[in-house]
Amino acid sequence: MSASPYTVTLSEAVNLTATDVLVFGPIELFTEIPRVYSSDPSDWYAEEARIRGGYNNTNVDLGVKAYLVEDDASQNNRFNSMIYSGVFNSRTGVNNTNQFSVAENISRSVDPSYGSIQKLYAEDTNLIIFQELKVSKALIDKDAIYTQEGQPLQAASNVVIGGIVPYAGEYGISTNPESFGVFGYRKYFADRTKNLILRLSQDGITEISMYGMIDFFRDNLAGAGSLPIVGGYDMHNKQYIVSIGGAEGNAKNGFDPETVSFDEAVKGWTSRFDYFPDAIGSLRNNLYTYFEGEIWQHYSTSVNRAQFYNTTYASSVNLVFNPSPSVVKNFNTINYEGSGGWIMESLSTDQDIALQISEYQLPTTLADLQTSLFTNNFKRKENKYFANLLNLTAVQQGEVLFGQSVTGVKGFTSEVKFTVPVANQSAQRELFAVSSEFNRSSY
Repeated sequence: MSASPYTVTLSEAVNLTATDVLVFGPIELFTEIPRVYSSDPSDWYAEEARIRGGYNNTNVDLGVKAYLVEDDASQNNRFNSMIYSGVFNSRTGVNNTNQFSVAENISRSVDPSYGSIQKLYAEDTNLIIFQELKVSKALIDKDAIYTQEGQPLQAASNVVIGGIVPYAGEYGISTNPESFGVFGYRKYFADRTKNLILRLSQDGITEISMYGMIDFFRDNLAGAGSLPIVGGYDMHNKQYIVSIGGAEGNAKNGFDPETVSFDEAVKGWTSRFDYFPDAIGSLRNNLYTYFEGEIWQHYSTSVNRAQFYNTTYASSVNLVFNPSPSVVKNFNTINYEGSGGWIMESLSTDQDIALQISEYQLPTTLADLQTSLFTNNFKRKENKYFANLLNLTAVQQGEVLFGQSVTGVKGFTSEVKFTVPVANQSAQRELFAVSSEFNRSSY
């Protein structure tokens, strides 16, 4: 068989005989090829139109294409509606989840005046619907038949989403579905438009931000603006955690982000944290957060305490001494029960401030013992720690004795801050009780 070489261009037709062999060489000009699959000039993609590629076999075309031209291809955004697909049955192998038949009534709508649907949560036989300004529930695969007395009776029905019943109160999830957290029958979420943190439980919706944190959430939720409000349940410590502002807070609008936790056991907000996650979740008694595309496990024993995202922070506890609030007092000492390693970072009253008190140091030599007598640090006796309060207030006009020459601080109430320095974060530090001895002021 003889072979004759031919040079073929895109605009030239060449007639070949049965004895000719077509050899593909490198592509010279890629710009003249309508669709290039690879930059390698030796890559060619050939498609055969004949059955089995046999000579003179039947050609196969692309077949009939059914299509419909829509003159008005506009989009309709039904922000207050829900749609459901066909059934999925793993036992019988039926999977119709990709079927949305327009011949059937497969959509349900809620009141559009309450805003768009932000989140759906299925619980038992109910579907909880979170709108911007309202929370409702709907029956799943059931419908309600009302008696003559007006009492509802649940009955089986072919209706996928039954009657929609709103919860009492004008509360919603705003545009922050990321604030949702759930544990058991309790659901937590934020209503940014009303500056509230809410809990949905068997007794309805409760404002848990009212537990001593009204001003805090009013200021921070209003100041966050469009920043995310990330929430989740800590299954390990049994707390709901909400982070306002997230990692974007420091760089956007100068907002200082906040992360706090709510404990059902004490009905209060117990802790503030220095980490600001992108998402929060729990799995098998472990708490996980997401930050900058990475998953982080909390309460790990392989790193120091108070270390979040490879950054270690100082842990602190703030306290208020307010005995006999109508009496002016002289606070003389500060005492605590717990672990070593704590320092009193600050103590202030409405009039005076005290000198910082360093952590307890166990003296091992005579020099250490002498040094401890002249330094302002905690002393230990019978496993309790105590120290004198030295006044650090600036001199007042007419004062004769002032500053560290005066023992104690004067005022109606005092605010105290205990801190564990970063260097002491490797071990567990506990604080059981803090107290102060005081005398009634004589003037």
